[in-house]
Amino acid sequence: MGVTPKFVYLFREGSSKMRDLLGGKGAGLAEMTRLGLPVPPGFTITTAACNHFSSRGRFPPGLTSQIAAALKRVEAQSKRRLGDPKNPLLVSVRSGAKFSMPGMMDTVLNIGLNDEVVEVLARSSGNERFVWDAYRRLLQMFGRIVRDIDPHRFEAVLDRWKAKTAGGKDTDLTAHDLRAIVGEFKGVFEDERKEFPQEPREQLIEAIKAVFESWNGKRAVDYRNFHKIPHDLGTAANVQTMVFGNLGDDSGTGVVFTRDPATGEKGLYGEYLANAQGEDVVAGIRTPLKVGQLRERTPKIYRQLDAFAKKLERHYRDLQDIEFTVEAGKLWILQTRSGKRTARAAVKVAVDMADEKMIPRDEAVRRVEPAHVIQLLMPRFDEAAKAAAHRDGRYLAKGLNASPGAATGTVVFDPDEAQRMGRDEKKPVILVRVETSPDDVHGMLWSKGILTTRGGATSHASVVARGLGLPCIVGAESIRVDYADASFSAGEVIVRRGDAISIDGTTGEVFVGRIPTIDPDFKGEKELLTILSWADGVRRLEVWANADYPRDARRAREFGAQGVGLCRTEHMFFEEDRLPIVQRMILAGTERERQEALDKLLPIQRGDFAGIFEAMGGLPVVIRLIDPPLHEFLPKYEDLLVEATELRIAGKDPERLAEVERLLKAVAAMREQNPMLGLRGCRLGIMFPGVTEMQVRAIFEAAADLKRAGESPHPEIMIPLVGHVNELRVERESLERVAKQVMTEKGVKVDYKFGTMIEVPRGALTAGEIAKYAEFFSFGTNDLTQMTFGYSRDDAEGKFLMAYVERGILPVNPFQVLDRAGVGELMRVAVERGRKTRPDLKVGICGEHGGDPESIAFCHEIGLKYVSCSPFRVPVARIAAAHAALRAKAGPKGTD
Repeated sequence: MGVTPKFVYLFREGSSKMRDLLGGKGAGLAEMTRLGLPVPPGFTITTAACNHFSSRGRFPPGLTSQIAAALKRVEAQSKRRLGDPKNPLLVSVRSGAKFSMPGMMDTVLNIGLNDEVVEVLARSSGNERFVWDAYRRLLQMFGRIVRDIDPHRFEAVLDRWKAKTAGGKDTDLTAHDLRAIVGEFKGVFEDERKEFPQEPREQLIEAIKAVFESWNGKRAVDYRNFHKIPHDLGTAANVQTMVFGNLGDDSGTGVVFTRDPATGEKGLYGEYLANAQGEDVVAGIRTPLKVGQLRERTPKIYRQLDAFAKKLERHYRDLQDIEFTVEAGKLWILQTRSGKRTARAAVKVAVDMADEKMIPRDEAVRRVEPAHVIQLLMPRFDEAAKAAAHRDGRYLAKGLNASPGAATGTVVFDPDEAQRMGRDEKKPVILVRVETSPDDVHGMLWSKGILTTRGGATSHASVVARGLGLPCIVGAESIRVDYADASFSAGEVIVRRGDAISIDGTTGEVFVGRIPTIDPDFKGEKELLTILSWADGVRRLEVWANADYPRDARRAREFGAQGVGLCRTEHMFFEEDRLPIVQRMILAGTERERQEALDKLLPIQRGDFAGIFEAMGGLPVVIRLIDPPLHEFLPKYEDLLVEATELRIAGKDPERLAEVERLLKAVAAMREQNPMLGLRGCRLGIMFPGVTEMQVRAIFEAAADLKRAGESPHPEIMIPLVGHVNELRVERESLERVAKQVMTEKGVKVDYKFGTMIEVPRGALTAGEIAKYAEFFSFGTNDLTQMTFGYSRDDAEGKFLMAYVERGILPVNPFQVLDRAGVGELMRVAVERGRKTRPDLKVGICGEHGGDPESIAFCHEIGLKYVSCSPFRVPVARIAAAHAALRAKAGPKGTD
């Protein structure tokens, strides 16, 4: 037989290095004991024991005897015995996983009390009220946590007795009251046909099992899912000698942080409740004192607490969350852990601790998460006002949190109205649509937020909103939009055009009415700017931005972009002043008519590119030539069909009917069964060369004019959707002739590159051939993901993709987080084969994944030069790229 594993460690036997086995709380208790802090003695039962219990439904062999042996040593240390009426030891059982999960698992206090112990203690202690109060707490917690009795049954009894007192608080209950409450609590057990064990050791074992079971409770599982904490870690169970803050006015309990967790300001921050136990502070039964008031009431205790807090912060080199109890004038430290904090506090604490030489700058960068940067830079709701909206019943629905931030505004359903109200009347509006299309962009530009009932994280609304930095919720399927009535409904609530709503793009929540927001100020975020400058010194990956307009480029520069990695020229075509010209070009009956339309578009495009080049100074600008099929610039076939039918029935306006029928015929001729795989990208340029030749002429005329004016533009022309080397060869040869012709006409040489977007799997696999004609690659991972998985993105996210993630068929949504095993492998192959042909090949990414921290880490790993993302994601990408570099520097610590 093998040796029985050690499942139980006394606090003095453990250390902070045993976090995996002892959990965060157990490791903290062990470390505080080693540091000589006043920690009530106890022991920790390991996560390994929990995992055995979770998988088999029973304790592992040897655990019960190890618990008994550890308990005996704690009894000797405390000079008390569990179950001894004359000198009883009371203990608590608390959960404690490797990662902090505050409030997600269970705790049982005052184990060791029974009828006999209570009767003796009540007579001998001189504090009968305290004894009966401790017993009613045990019955209440044991009933709720161990026996799964509805907590309202106990609360109803307690509330009824408190209502009889003058003050109506638990502290107003007398010993006689509490004894009667204990009797009624026992009656609850009897009514439920559930036993409260009188044997203290049985109480202990049952409580340990309940704590282990709470690891798989719904709230714990939901919390782990949200925070991506593995489900196989298990929780430790900490058995600790009870100390009592409810012995009288010289006792109490509290929680302090070594720095303000909301702002990061240095100094003790927390609360203290006299004559109370720990759960009273959390439950909010009474209003606690600010910890600063403890200095006035008991200065000695405050000084000790302050000294211990400083010692723990120095030891752990992080903001600490400390639980303490004062028992009859003696201070005990019950727990320390890394304190949860707001984004603002996280950044300030990291910078301050680096300035205080407590941590190196690299560690400060590592502690600021990409999510912290997102939260700091997005408008956000006042949390108190949001909580009030929930309480007031103003919550309407929840959708997919497509683009973070908060927005409040007037509901509009029509993009034209959104533009008029937002641009001309300067009113904040929320554009509500079933789904958005490129035709809606003009309204989106002037909206404060977007809400759709269809779509996924990379749908049109999502992509555009993130690019604009707009809060956006998509796929809110419980909302029903009625365009005809200019209203939407959510359950029984009807919201009409002109009503105010508030949307939280960070959580996906929709509220009726206005909720106050707090606006960010990037230039005023001193600590954030500091941490980003440190991150820039660490990262290898450059961070570029996707920018379709000069205003986007200027914003990107403000946020620290080092180039434009994607300028989508088709977005310019949707602007109101040029869409009719684009449509004339598409519908032209002769080459002459088409060329006349292209000649009108040329100066407009030239101005677009000049504006972006000027905004970016001498930084590179990657311009993708037209990508979508031409019919996307025309009215929808279905809409035209309806209009033509209505005009025929009415028998009026024959001129309009003729125009509509002409359009209908043209759109019908261009319709495709699968437009995503049809006449688009480089195929469009090859079949209709006039469009891309006009674009290249506009690019080089703008660049040449700026070069002659003393500027140093660096255009990089990206030919999209290349699947075969000959497509790129034909297009590049044709377009480079135009580029050279313009430079000859202008008498200047412009530094330029031609490259391609790798978004077709065959393009990735034949990257070695393609690199002969491409000076750079940029991965278009949105389309590459679609084609690799064989998913239609919008259909998949609406129909089955979320179900796949929830059921564990897919680990994550591959349109949000890069699929390393499939899409990532194609990228790796393309980089290797491309650089084998052209060693100096510049490679970046410009899909949605370019702003995702996990995907950025992979881009670092495979040797990309840059990632490109929306302007508002640039600071996020800067910190994520630094994290990737720091992880690589630290070396591998596991596998993907």
